[in-house]
Amino acid sequence: MKRIANLVIALVLFQYCAWSQQAVSPVKTALLIVDIQDFYFPGEGPGLVNAEQAGLNAKEVLKVFRDKQQLVVHVRHKSNKNSGINKDVTPLLDEKVITKEDVSSFKGTGLSEYLRSKSITRLVIIGMQTQLCLEAAVRAGHDLGFECVVIQDACATRDLKFGVKVVKAEDVQTAVLATIKDGGYGRIIDLKDFKDNPDKFLFQKSE
Repeated sequence: MKRIANLVIALVLFQYCAWSQQAVSPVKTALLIVDIQDFYFPGEGPGLVNAEQAGLNAKEVLKVFRDKQQLVVHVRHKSNKNSGINKDVTPLLDEKVITKEDVSSFKGTGLSEYLRSKSITRLVIIGMQTQLCLEAAVRAGHDLGFECVVIQDACATRDLKFGVKVVKAEDVQTAVLATIKDGGYGRIIDLKDFKDNPDKFLFQKSE
């Protein structure tokens, strides 16, 4: 009888330790900055709607990550013209810069392996071309098991044309963000949400 009681106690203790370890498992968050490059800004190329404001907002997000000493990854699309990373988010020497040749930040870049080597579980994602490169990063990140958070006003897109119909950038942005949210690919917040309580998005488990 005493042996059975000891086995029961040991089992309970084992389950409690496993639960405790899971409960306190850390959230490790990285900032993924997608294609905030000169060719998307007025004067360098066709420009995106609200690119300048999105760049300034991205700069504020980046400052928080740096102040909190959290991982930052810059993604740039390979191009022969005006492909430099914009001055608003100029990388520091110790920040990872990944160059891609496709829409997805993860395709053929080693990004997933790098993030996993740093034990990252959550990505805060900002950047240009909401309907292309940013959305692709969110979907791929989600499918690879990362929790994704998009700061909507640190992103920018452009008017699109389909046949004879022009879809305004504001509507493109709204549709893409709604798809990300409703499809369960990521959480959508704005800069104010983030700055009001950055620790909530950097370190705390999702509600």
